[in-house]
Amino acid sequence: MMEKMKMHSPNLTQENIARIREMFPACVTEAQGEDGKLRLAVDFDQLRQELSESIMEGPQERYHLNWPGKREALLTANAPIAKTLRPCREESVDFDTTKNLFIEGDNLEALKLLQETYLGKVKMIYIDPPYNTGNDFIYEDDFAENAEEFLKRSNQKDEEGNRLVTNSESNGRFHSDWLSMIYARLKLARNLLADDGVIFISIDDGEVGNLRKLADQIFGETNFIANLIWQKKYTRANDAKWFSDNHDHILCYGKDKQGMTLNMLPRNEDQLAAYSNPDNHPKGIWKATPLHAKSGTNTSEYTFNNGITWKPPIGTYRRFNDESMKRMDENNEIWFGADGTQTPSRKSFLCDVKEGVTPVTLWPYDEVGHNHEANNELKTLGIGGLFNNPKPTRLLKRALILATNPGDLVLDFFAGSSTTADAVMQLNAEDGGNRKFIMVQLPEPCDEKSEAFKAGYKTIAEISKERIRRAGKKILEGECHEGWNKDIGFRVLKIDSSNMADVYYTPDAIEQGQLKIFTDNIKSDRKPEDLLFQVLQDWGVDLSLPIRKETIQGKTIFFVNQPPYDLVACFDTGVNENLVKELARFEPLRVVFRDTGFVSDAVKINVEQIFKQMSPGTEVKSI
Repeated sequence: MMEKMKMHSPNLTQENIARIREMFPACVTEAQGEDGKLRLAVDFDQLRQELSESIMEGPQERYHLNWPGKREALLTANAPIAKTLRPCREESVDFDTTKNLFIEGDNLEALKLLQETYLGKVKMIYIDPPYNTGNDFIYEDDFAENAEEFLKRSNQKDEEGNRLVTNSESNGRFHSDWLSMIYARLKLARNLLADDGVIFISIDDGEVGNLRKLADQIFGETNFIANLIWQKKYTRANDAKWFSDNHDHILCYGKDKQGMTLNMLPRNEDQLAAYSNPDNHPKGIWKATPLHAKSGTNTSEYTFNNGITWKPPIGTYRRFNDESMKRMDENNEIWFGADGTQTPSRKSFLCDVKEGVTPVTLWPYDEVGHNHEANNELKTLGIGGLFNNPKPTRLLKRALILATNPGDLVLDFFAGSSTTADAVMQLNAEDGGNRKFIMVQLPEPCDEKSEAFKAGYKTIAEISKERIRRAGKKILEGECHEGWNKDIGFRVLKIDSSNMADVYYTPDAIEQGQLKIFTDNIKSDRKPEDLLFQVLQDWGVDLSLPIRKETIQGKTIFFVNQPPYDLVACFDTGVNENLVKELARFEPLRVVFRDTGFVSDAVKINVEQIFKQMSPGTEVKSI
């Protein structure tokens, strides 16, 4: 029987249990679920014992971050969803050729839908999540609770509703809500990072302490790289009560710090100004550096070929031994000043040092921009005043320079004004790279009193997409690297319910006798391209691959990528053996049909046999 697509995001809980079973077989058993069916389950008592060097008896004190709602957040992160990504050509730019994606919808759902396709493929993630100001969040996940429920469960109110503690903005509810929101998303985001991938998280002082502990749990304390301090303002607020808030934090973690390296920053004009070549040395420009050091053991003098005798100053030591000094002297790598009589120094050639400079953790506004600059960038694009505290593109470009190489994939699942997308396109235009981006933005309604709403934008996502459109056009108007592919487009994919009518089930929730009910339950308003993208998503095929549509024997056929095609799909009805044989001649990696699309049951039965004979490497499925 032809295998059917599962059409839902993966059940991460069962996958995690499978991983645990690989490491600790004795800790995984079978348990009966609420539906009476057996499933794999973890024996947590046994697992705790496996990970302990002493006998475990009940709860033990340990160092960890905890808050009300953490377990619910973890369950929410792991639970599968029956959602899909629907293409929206009319809002896209260069839909058929671009490698960039813009996903409109809740980012928790988006991260789940991207798990199979982009698992371990994202080189850099940058996010600027909403800072915790004590207000309610727009991201109301399944585990969210109202204030009354929280106060009772966290013992701040008794059963009669009497308050037990004061209700200030610093109480646990606000921290807990924010931590639950970000925890589930970071858990899923880590899966998408490549082994040598890096994540940058912007945050203010309000939650940086909690976020650091939370990220240590998710990414591992040993994978912490730096807490970068970004100077976001160039003026002080004289009306501030305590201190003028002039900086934000950017926490940086690696997926596996030991297996990765960061790029170096290019030297700026001031740094290059220290190098020159007054003697026309064939090795190129150099700068004079001392022959002595603050530490060492050798204080003896040395006589050069020109007769000058040198000895390290009192309290210092020779940096090089006699053999090295002789070699440098013979190769004209010692500088005695323009008149040849000055204190000798070493010529340190630019070609001998690293191609760049090591970044520091303080990022001043004159190097990476500030909030005012970011607002001006949006004004230049004609959408100024529509965002609060946007980030400057120079800030994102620095992160991209450090963490990515040409061709890498970049993800931002709190896209906001899409500064990340703009920065990716700008950097590609400068260095000829072909970095790709995935932006995710919730269609959060604009306040009707806001400038954005007055300008005709109903949601934040609409503004975000418009910024990419305008930024791309502006970049093409300037000078571009000849090696750049000039990809300023993006495919818009919108999160929606499954294309399958009334299919809101998890993997084992449908009995065998019910299968017939679902065989032709494709929603009437869904187009063949909608089905195609759900198949790509379900099969884990790159959502940015080129798609070609062709009519063969009167049927619409989708070809994904170049031969050998990653996928060939036909969702029409009336498919006969002749069409199946013609598609088999393309020898695609995968082929999919509509389950009820065959002219007869006999043809449906023969499909797999036809491909086994004509294209044995093709995987065949139906929806």
